[in-house]
Amino acid sequence: MKKLILAFLFTSSFAFAGEVETVGVKGMVCSFCAQGITKKFKEQPEVADVQVSLENKFVKLTYKDGQKLSHDKISTLLKEAGYEVSFSK
Repeated sequence: MKKLILAFLFTSSFAFAGEVETVGVKGMVCSFCAQGITKKFKEQPEVADVQVSLENKFVKLTYKDGQKLSHDKISTLLKEAGYEVSFSK
């Protein structure tokens, strides 16, 4: 029974997850940069989760169901924070 409950919880968490987008960030060099970018995107109502990789220079955005930031909005947010964006990730 435990395995059945765990399997349901595991699969249901994916069923409710929104779209995920990974965006490259140029100019990010320290943990303060990563924290600032994380804060900037967490303030956006469309974003459910933000993961920033300082080592690999990208930000991974998980959106709320049916919502997404435009590339123009992502570029603007990163430029306001002092970074450049790369959508090739």
